[in-house]
Amino acid sequence: MTYVDLTKPYPGQNKNCLHCNYLRRLAPLAHSDTCTRWALRFVGIVLATVLILILDCRAGRSQQGPPLTPLPIVEVAPGVYAHIGQIDLMNQTNQGDAANCGFIVGEDAVAVIDTGGSTREGERLLAAVRSVTQNPIRYVINTHVHPDHIFGNAAFAQDGTIFVGHENLPRALTARGDYYLKVFRGVLGDALMDATKIIPPALLVDGNMQIDLGSRKLALKAWPSGHTDNDLTVFDETSSTLFAGDLLFVGHVPVIDASIRGFLADLSELTRIPAIHVVPGHGPIVSDWHGAVAEERRYFENLAEEVRKLIARGIPLAKAAQEAGQSERSRWKLFDEYSSRNVIAAYGELEWE
Repeated sequence: MTYVDLTKPYPGQNKNCLHCNYLRRLAPLAHSDTCTRWALRFVGIVLATVLILILDCRAGRSQQGPPLTPLPIVEVAPGVYAHIGQIDLMNQTNQGDAANCGFIVGEDAVAVIDTGGSTREGERLLAAVRSVTQNPIRYVINTHVHPDHIFGNAAFAQDGTIFVGHENLPRALTARGDYYLKVFRGVLGDALMDATKIIPPALLVDGNMQIDLGSRKLALKAWPSGHTDNDLTVFDETSSTLFAGDLLFVGHVPVIDASIRGFLADLSELTRIPAIHVVPGHGPIVSDWHGAVAEERRYFENLAEEVRKLIARGIPLAKAAQEAGQSERSRWKLFDEYSSRNVIAAYGELEWE
């Protein structure tokens, strides 16, 4: 195809010819129209690209779920806050929110106690902290190894934050961490698990330790085997508030992951702490926390007595798991989910007395 440049003379062109003059006048207009078309095409490409980016961002936000909102918290005492988790198993609907957690604010820094059952819950807990104070989060204290208490850790993994735990916690995380990540990916789904990381403590508690948040001292205690072999409690001396971890269950059936005899011994020691306010590992905050401990003790004492009798009669473990402790069903939530597990743990320990 041959193109003619109308802006230049061509053979036979007559400068006095009306038609030739019209073509000369038309040439700049044709050139202008071409530029305009290219400009409009460029603007269209830019607008289309922007629109695609906006739609992609909106799609990304819809895939991530609802907008992030701070985790609901209650002020237990001045400067002490707790989130009361659901009495439920971890699942996608509750985003792993199946345990209590909280934080304590000092003049210089903040300590977070447990971080929830998913990174998203941890991010919501972080948002709750920031709704109260801008003080740096110096410590993240994990009360024990279970996922509903530690899976939110990644939300707090930032420079200057020290993770704290029982001296046995690193070993427990090494033994169970990969298993927890695999199993709960199937339970919670990829969206909640992709950011979840197992973060071991850098500061280990052997016996008793004290940390200072600035005119606010926290007493940390590492417990002998009971609920687990890596239980840790946090006592705020300023407000006489105790974060008991899973040494205290309220409403939720108590769970044994280490030793029924050790758990009973721990409960006797727990009541010696001069606490006014107590945040349990599961269940609501109650004014009569000694009464809640007594209920827990009664459950374990009755269970131990029944299991010992079954062992003495030669009842095998499988049958004992179905029989022992059934009178407690109406007293506790999640009884069916954990009762047999408790019997198996108690049977394995008590048969060798």
